Amino acid sequence: MPNANHNLGRRRLLQGVAASWLLSVSRTGFAASSHVIAVRVWPSSTYTRVTLESNVELKYKQFALTNPDRVVVDIEGVHLNSVLKGIAGQVRADDPYLKQARVGQFDQNTVRLVLELKQSVSPHIFTLAPVPEYRNRLVMDLYPTKGGSGGEEYDPLLALLEDYNKGDLERTLPPEAPQAGKAGRDRPIVIMLDPGHGGEDPGAIGKYKTREKDIVLQIARKLSAMIKREPNMKVFMTRNEDVFIPLKVRVAKARKQRADLFVSIHADAFTSRAARGSSVFALSTKGATSSAANFLAQTQNASDQIGGVSKSGDRYLDHTMFDLIQTATINDSLKFGKEVLNRMGKINRLHKNRVDQAGFAVLKAPDIPSILVETAFISNIEEERKLRTSHFQQQVAESILAGIKAYFANGDALASR
Repeated sequence: MPNANHNLGRRRLLQGVAASWLLSVSRTGFAASSHVIAVRVWPSSTYTRVTLESNVELKYKQFALTNPDRVVVDIEGVHLNSVLKGIAGQVRADDPYLKQARVGQFDQNTVRLVLELKQSVSPHIFTLAPVPEYRNRLVMDLYPTKGGSGGEEYDPLLALLEDYNKGDLERTLPPEAPQAGKAGRDRPIVIMLDPGHGGEDPGAIGKYKTREKDIVLQIARKLSAMIKREPNMKVFMTRNEDVFIPLKVRVAKARKQRADLFVSIHADAFTSRAARGSSVFALSTKGATSSAANFLAQTQNASDQIGGVSKSGDRYLDHTMFDLIQTATINDSLKFGKEVLNRMGKINRLHKNRVDQAGFAVLKAPDIPSILVETAFISNIEEERKLRTSHFQQQVAESILAGIKAYFANGDALASR
């Protein structure tokens, strides 16, 4: 009898240990399978971005294969789940670089992601620490190699992005010197339009899920079409599709095109839905002129963290120099901003009756008068409705163009340049 009791106790102990072990394995497996919580694919004409978002930091190894061209990424410590399996369905037929994506459990602790390509690419892969909007991210940017797009003209934006990723954005930019001839008289006025946010960075989102990045792109496209009809103006855009462009690259593109004016277009949010009205901002190198301007600059300058830039780009972002040229540029920016603000006041209530200032990273071109136009508060329910309408978008575009014309009608505009 004692032996029977001993054996029974032993069996129960072994059963308990086995059950605990199975529970441990089950929990580990469940945690591992839930590591990747989102997968996103962002195709554009400039580059395609693939993002994996996880509740843990992702470790990876990468290599390339040919026949056909593929980028292979082995992600360690992750188990295949339904989220990862869904990546194949996110690849669009019109993606210029990515043909298809396959994923599988390579070994017990490694998921292998295979990106099959339509053309030769230069992959730029990096990880991002969590920010309020996102958890840990593994970012895979697929840039075309030079001559890899069928012999087409090399995209100047792509060249800037490559320099940015190397931490050498200044390499091919023109010197900070005025163009020959007076803008609007001896040569066309060159205008750079900057629709804020894009790609991974949606910008502010209204109560009815209106995304800032979509609205401002629509406004910029309308304004661009209007400017193109002007006989003495030339227009470029920092982005003309849903793609993430770092703030400093936006500024660099304006300098590369020798722009006379830079207009960044936004529709931001505030902590209170009661906030409303249109605003215009210029750069300040001596602190913000109001707490609201400071708050807005902080949210806009966070775009690079949200959209995702590698460390090489961050090193460039930390390097900014201001001199007498920029002081004169800020004065011109205030004059330009006032003309736009006056016309915005005719189509919408103004949040403030003067041009506000703060340290906006996107306005830091040292030799280009630059303004940031907050068209309306997307966080305000009434203004969100207005922003969604083609009529109000057209009114905003017309107001900005009227401000541009008024600024250059002043004989002192750019007199010091």
